[in-house]
Amino acid sequence: MKEIQRYELIGKEFFQLSTLELAKALLGCLLVKESKEGVASGYIVETEAYMGPLDRAAHSYNNRRTKRTEVMFGEAGLVYTYVMHTHCLVNVVSGEIDRPEAVLIRAVEPFEGLELMYKRRGMMKETNLTSGPGKLTKALGISREDYGRNFYEPPLFIAKGYTPDSISSGKRIGIENSGEAKDYPWRFWITDNPFRSR
Repeated sequence: MKEIQRYELIGKEFFQLSTLELAKALLGCLLVKESKEGVASGYIVETEAYMGPLDRAAHSYNNRRTKRTEVMFGEAGLVYTYVMHTHCLVNVVSGEIDRPEAVLIRAVEPFEGLELMYKRRGMMKETNLTSGPGKLTKALGISREDYGRNFYEPPLFIAKGYTPDSISSGKRIGIENSGEAKDYPWRFWITDNPFRSR
């Protein structure tokens, strides 16, 4: 338990923000994962909002309810993990119950457990360790087994960090086949942060 005391966990009420506001509010917060190997964490520097039933890029578009998307219909603050192209991705469930929205965590800036991250990812530049949604989950040890947990208690949680000086926004990445949704400016990042995805 002494590991946790260095972090100030964010309460359940934080996740009640609207999805677009949550996507911005998460920037600068710490994403923390405890495991048998140790603690690994990083400041969230890039996110993407997915607005549920009306967003053609969202897994829950048209209220699509499957075994994979079921957790999105739950309360805000739950962990939504899934595998895409062999990479595990992690999302924060947002929106009201039965309004399945989520925020994808796209990149973090390493804070604690750097050696553990290098071990998990192999040797490379520090700025490449966690600069993408699949990279950060591997580095932090986040997996499909975290599906359905919540982000306000260990072993996978979000803690207080810092308030960014400037936030930029633009199109989301990798959703070319989603019609007009591909152009929505729902990706947010800490301006000029070198750890954001490319």
